[in-house]
Amino acid sequence: MSIDTATAAKVAKLARIRVEADALPALADEFNMILGFINELNEVDVSDVEPMTSVTPQRLKRREDVITDGDQQADVLSNAPDSREGFFAVPKVVE
Repeated sequence: MSIDTATAAKVAKLARIRVEADALPALADEFNMILGFINELNEVDVSDVEPMTSVTPQRLKRREDVITDGDQQADVLSNAPDSREGFFAVPKVVE
């Protein structure tokens, strides 16, 4: 796939980037270089590579997913300037 100056102008317009007409050929060349690099990456065989979350082999700390201090509705609502029927009450914003 090759990007011409008309396509580069359209991309610049969609991105809301002002590009002067004399700079469009250089922008099209940059787009073509980026697409060429993407094509190079597509040629790399990654079928035996495991997905990773970090470049360092660290395992994230894990903890048990248990409730430690629930059932504090009254304490939480005591901080509210206005509460009704067990919920925070907020002023009406939309008429």
